[in-house]
Amino acid sequence: MAEARLFETRRRLVLWRHGRTAWNRLGRAQGHADISLDELGVAQAGRAAQFLAAYKPIFIWSSDLARARETAAELVALTGQDLVFDKRLREVDVGARQGMTFEDFRDAMPELFERFMAGEPEAVPGAESKAEVAARMLAVLRDAVAALDEGQTGILVGHGAALRMGTLAFFGVPESHSELLAGMSNCAWAVLDDRAGRGWQIVDYNAQTLPEPLELADDVM
Repeated sequence: MAEARLFETRRRLVLWRHGRTAWNRLGRAQGHADISLDELGVAQAGRAAQFLAAYKPIFIWSSDLARARETAAELVALTGQDLVFDKRLREVDVGARQGMTFEDFRDAMPELFERFMAGEPEAVPGAESKAEVAARMLAVLRDAVAALDEGQTGILVGHGAALRMGTLAFFGVPESHSELLAGMSNCAWAVLDDRAGRGWQIVDYNAQTLPEPLELADDVM
């Protein structure tokens, strides 16, 4: 029993990506565009919320963009928690390529496309740099950690690229290892646990169900 207590979870952060939008389906870069969930995205959010409610979050913070707001609302409806909007959780600002597919971007801006693919997203006019995204995401993750007491869970609702970059920054992963984590699927989530004796760990990533022994709460089925 003493060994089990040594590695018990003290605090938990869940990072939840929004459900699908029409632009996701078409492969268009969304950035800060205020795009709503499509029909499948709403269904994804409703299903995921039933799982995530089992964590009994003490707060739910969300990007203020429609696709994240609408995803978070499904969980708020089950938990009764207030929904707090935080612009720091927005997706990466993709600048001039917003609304474009990769094919559109390559055809319209071939030189910038090559630089982008070589790891220079800031080469695109109006786009955020990796450092800017990492800084704002790290700040909001640290604020979320500071808001948690022993045994509590908080949920942050955001966007795939920004959540991935924030996770890497949170763990101090250097730029040379930035591809360590794959992209997150629509409405998937990552679970970060602060474990006694070990500190913060990624215990689940790109998840769409809960690990045993955690199960769906009876009152959200």
